[in-house]
Parts: sequence; structure tokens; C-alpha cells
Amino acid sequence: MGEHYYSKNPQVSSAPKQWKAEIRNKVFTFTTDAGVFSKSGIDEGSKLLAETFKEPDVRGDLLEIGCGYGPIALSIASAFPDRIIHMVDVNERALTLSKQNAEKNNIQNVKVYESSGVEQVESGHFAAVLTNPPIRAGKQTVFSFYKGAYEKLISGGELWVVIQKKQGAPSTVGYLQDLFGNVETVAKKKGYFILLAKKG
Repeated sequence: MGEHYYSKNPQVSSAPKQWKAEIRNKVFTFTTDAGVFSKSGIDEGSKLLAETFKEPDVRGDLLEIGCGYGPIALSIASAFPDRIIHMVDVNERALTLSKQNAEKNNIQNVKVYESSGVEQVESGHFAAVLTNPPIRAGKQTVFSFYKGAYEKLISGGELWVVIQKKQGAPSTVGYLQDLFGNVETVAKKKGYFILLAKKG
């Protein structure tokens, strides 16, 4: 497999760019770069996930697995300032951008650090986990995100996933049903599905 954005150190030359995006009725300024996911603007799926997400009923921190340069987690952190959001990714360039973007948008209730899936995640007591999984990394990696999320969630915690039908939504639904015992489609738009599974 050739290099993709789910790589620790992207080899493609750095070429930062800056742009604005409105998410959850607020305008954010993001710096992106070559070698990170959706570098030219927030992708439809990430925006749909960020705007569909509802604060869970249970207390606790939130986690985004595969945060990229941060649009999902930072917009949610801004909307729910009483929650701490852990932002993890394997891509070092993306993590650097996430930290810069948190600072640029004056968002302080986040922790940004490297983790392959949930392997280096600091806590095991999350109220919600969100992910726009790296489809090109393969089904084994994607499903490991879901399994890791299940293990890190507290009872009553929720997993929120965005995935396209053509990229494996049906197999994800089947896997989450087996893992959580439940899964629902809470939004659909332009081929993207927002899936929600709750830990009993």
C-alpha cells in the first residue's frame, strides 16, 4: 500500500494553507498541510459528524480517534467547554496542526497527543468517542478503532462514526451491532451515514 494520511511521518513536502469554515454555527480558522486528511477544506462527512453530535447524558471526557488537523474535535470542544476532548492521531504533522488550530481558535479544553488507535490513550473512562475512520488504512484498522472505542467507553457512553455507504457502512453496522448490541443511523447526507452505538 502506498503512503496515505494514516502515516506517522508523511513524506510529501509540507505546503501549509489556511482557510475558514463554519461548523456548528461558528466560524473557525484552520491551518492544514499536505499529507493530512482533507487538506483543502473540511470534508462533508466530518462536518456532518461534528454538527450531528449531541452531548452524551453521562459525565466524562470525550475522545476523537484520528483527529487530523482538528475540525471535528475543536468545533465540539468549542460547543461544550465543560468537557475535555482528547484528540489523537498517528500522523505527527496532523497533531502539530491540531495544536496550532486549538491555539488559533482559543480552545483550551483539549488534550492533543499521538496514539495509534487507542493504544496510547490516557484514560479509559470516556462518555463519547467520535471517529471518521481512515478507510484507506484497511478494514482491520477501522474495526480496531471501533473495538478500542468500546473498551474506552464508560457504561452509557456512546460511539459516533461517520462512514460512506460505498466505503463499508453496511459492514460497519454489522460489526457495531455485534460489538455493542445496538446501532442506529442518526443522520444521512450525500452518501454519508452517521452511526451511533451505546455501551450498555
